[in-house]
Amino acid sequence: MIYDTLLVLPLFMATTMLWVTVYGPRSAEQATVPNELQWFSWLLILLGFFGLFWRKNGQTLGMQAWRIQLVNSSGSTQISWYQCLRRIVVALISATCLGAGYWWCLIDRSGRTWHDHASQTRLVLLPKKATQ
Repeated sequence: MIYDTLLVLPLFMATTMLWVTVYGPRSAEQATVPNELQWFSWLLILLGFFGLFWRKNGQTLGMQAWRIQLVNSSGSTQISWYQCLRRIVVALISATCLGAGYWWCLIDRSGRTWHDHASQTRLVLLPKKATQ
């Protein structure tokens, strides 16, 4: 998750820079970019970043480093855009609830989080590749 954050943060900063360029500087009392626009932009970035990687092969760059793959309920890496959106939104809600959705995996019999349940997906650990 930290690896992917290091890739997404520059996208957030570039988008913010773009919006500040478009809207221009304002007074200290008034936000330069409307909050709704900024949050919506960030949600689109998250959906685009994770959605493209998850739909391509079920892994982001950070997940590849840790040999973790996202699969749907049938075990396939064919994740829909709707599943991606649900997973991202519920993961954000989980994080804002003091991580309750993430901690849920400790008491869930199948070890799944809130966003796993909501998106009907799960994470699997891939075996190490054999060296020759």
